Amino acid sequence: MENVRVRFAPSPTGTLHIGGARTALFNWLFARSNSGQFILRLEDTDTIRSTAESAEGILEGLSWLGLDWDEGPDIGGPYGPYCQSERLSIYQQFLQQLLDEKKAYYCFCTTDELRKQREEAHQEKVNYLYPKTCESLSPEQVAQRIAEGLKPVIRLVVPRQGTTVVHDLIRGEVDFDNGLLDDFIIAKSDGWPTYNFAVVVDDYTMKISHVIRAEEHLSNTPKQLHVYQNLGITPPQFAHVSMILAPDRSKLSKRHGATSVQEFRDDGYLPDALVNYLALLGWSPGENSDILPREEMPNLFSLKDVSLSAAIYDIKKLAWMNGHYITVADIDVIVKLIEEPARQKGWLQSDNSDYFYKVVDLVRSRAKVVNEVLELAEYFFREPDAYDEKGVDKYFLKTGSLDKLMAVLDVVSHIQNFTALDLEEAIRLKAEALDMKAADLIHPARLAVSGRTMTPGLFEIIELLGRKTSMNRISKSIQYITNLA
Repeated sequence: MENVRVRFAPSPTGTLHIGGARTALFNWLFARSNSGQFILRLEDTDTIRSTAESAEGILEGLSWLGLDWDEGPDIGGPYGPYCQSERLSIYQQFLQQLLDEKKAYYCFCTTDELRKQREEAHQEKVNYLYPKTCESLSPEQVAQRIAEGLKPVIRLVVPRQGTTVVHDLIRGEVDFDNGLLDDFIIAKSDGWPTYNFAVVVDDYTMKISHVIRAEEHLSNTPKQLHVYQNLGITPPQFAHVSMILAPDRSKLSKRHGATSVQEFRDDGYLPDALVNYLALLGWSPGENSDILPREEMPNLFSLKDVSLSAAIYDIKKLAWMNGHYITVADIDVIVKLIEEPARQKGWLQSDNSDYFYKVVDLVRSRAKVVNEVLELAEYFFREPDAYDEKGVDKYFLKTGSLDKLMAVLDVVSHIQNFTALDLEEAIRLKAEALDMKAADLIHPARLAVSGRTMTPGLFEIIELLGRKTSMNRISKSIQYITNLA
């Protein structure tokens, strides 16, 4: 394939939404799968809404996801600047070219005049198109009006006949009727270009080979193709990715849960999990497994496998996937994420790091988000002050519960090798000797040492807690049951 250069070009007017993150990911995968370049560009000409904080947040979000870029506003490159706000002189050169070649013209029509024309078209029930009023102005008339202090916009000359065909690598050929397009504005009265002009100039001067972007931009593409045509330059190849919808197929919003990369990070999701999940929103690599390691993705990615259908956002699937990545991640990664709150609680101290690591490693397989790990580990650092109510009814209030706990206490008190394997063997032998199932001893013992009915393996818990603590907690539960009698 030709020298592949793709770009992700967000507007820094808010956080990095997961839709934008997926667009960035698909561009990154396409670049990496074709030994190409991934460019980051900030479209920040909306001076009212664009902020430095949003720009920084976008860069941080992409970095957190591990989507490294080859050129961008922070690292530069051969085709910069990479912020639109710094590229005005470049736009002016191309605007002047169109004006000189009479493929664009100054328009002095006022807002009131245009509004009146639209109202008349509405009353006549016809599609409004700008009537090219100013296209016939002579150079002298234009100069006179500018000398009078009028500030014109610049409009592109667009044919009213025929069709414009968008050749889309995902959607095939999409036809647009030129009769529905007017001479649209390509530069505002303040001299700044509009989106549909600036994006063409940027993509051309940055030598972008493929534009992979959201479906919502498809309707802009015929306008951009007219800019390319009037400038006499070859457009890139286009690929428009379908939307991400909520489970009810409505537009994704806050009510459906976290929607920004920063929110997912703060809620305890791992970047590898989110990348894996986003990759499969609209792309099917033909693999049976939902777990797709990042390093394998570039070798599998192809635009031919990107779906035309909208992707459906499923937070439950993401949580399941995140749980998998928490389980298989390097333990140091998980500990680092929870280290600060663990120290604040006093659970991680200079003399118990080995114990802390073992606890985290044991409980993390039950966590869906990293933020749950400490909650799952609580009984390893403080004695439970209550027992699960349903567990009490099921395991403590049944006839024979005291005998069962006394049997477990006997094993814990006298076993020589205090390991999970030996504890399991001893407790199962004890149950067999009492003509019980092992579960009859395990479930009340689990409730006694943790206060909970759902935990990792009981024998691993007892080994980590140690003989003394385990005995004390079992003894306390025996006294609790006695008091209830």
